[in-house]
Amino acid sequence: MSQSRVHERIAIIGSGPAGLTAAIYAARAALPPLVIEGLAKGGPPGGQLVNTTEVENYPGFPNGVMGPDMMKLFRDQAERFGTKFLSGDVEKVDLSRRPFTLDVMALEGEVTVTCDALIIATGAVAKWLGLPSEKELSGYGVSACATCDGFFFKNQRVLVVGGGDTAMEEATYLTKHASEVIVVHRRDELRASKIMQERARANPKIGWMLSSAIEEILGDKGKGGVRGARVRNLKTGAVETVACQGVFIAIGHQPNTQLFEGQLDMDEAGYLVLPGTKGASTATKIPGVFAAGDVVDSVYRQAVTAAGSGCMAAIDAERFLSHHGH
Repeated sequence: MSQSRVHERIAIIGSGPAGLTAAIYAARAALPPLVIEGLAKGGPPGGQLVNTTEVENYPGFPNGVMGPDMMKLFRDQAERFGTKFLSGDVEKVDLSRRPFTLDVMALEGEVTVTCDALIIATGAVAKWLGLPSEKELSGYGVSACATCDGFFFKNQRVLVVGGGDTAMEEATYLTKHASEVIVVHRRDELRASKIMQERARANPKIGWMLSSAIEEILGDKGKGGVRGARVRNLKTGAVETVACQGVFIAIGHQPNTQLFEGQLDMDEAGYLVLPGTKGASTATKIPGVFAAGDVVDSVYRQAVTAAGSGCMAAIDAERFLSHHGH
């Protein structure tokens, strides 16, 4: 297998909205970056949006746009201004000295990338139940984002899986659109904070199936998508088929930060922690290393907020390089 080395002033790990927006801004600042777009480990090139059917809440697309189509537009725009792309997975990073070193297993072989500034936009992935039917119907009634997809379920019945704050938040949000929301949780008690539980329990549109787990999601993506779910009561063993048109998985997200363990600060959930003034910088504790998008955002997790922080990271990186004479 061939081996090669390249040096870039700015390297960007990740090709979702944050990474590609950072690339557009860096390239227009006469710092055309190298974007390393993952093959497998952190999800497909283009981030989570390539697994989304229709996006209706991104500004500038009044009629909506398919997720993969939108990410192709992002990529084309970045490429137009001189961004270079490397298809591969970053296997190892060394942030102990500049230039930083990234070991990439690329399609063409092993590539060692060194860079003067690094933007981390590796994103996060939703945690799933692991059911084959869940994967088959993802984007056809199965979702992990109520804010993204709730609008499509007006006056319909949906299930929300989970018992934490995220599940309560998703369930409460979905009542704005759905006719009924049923929370399915494996335990007989919720893990959510007291105030979130009280808010959800007080909502007349929310029903409860506790001590229960979904065994299979029923439906056909060619015939209207989700039509129901088989739910097992974990105390009695009884299985019930629940009619519904949507299933929202709300059991948390996993940020793609394993590469940076021991080198950058993270919170308990694994999100990168930015030590600077809140919202005023994308700088990590290592000068020259910046982070943007869902890898630092456990709250909003929207394409538009990721893109905004990608813009910030590119501006921060450009100012850093200018200050250091690059």
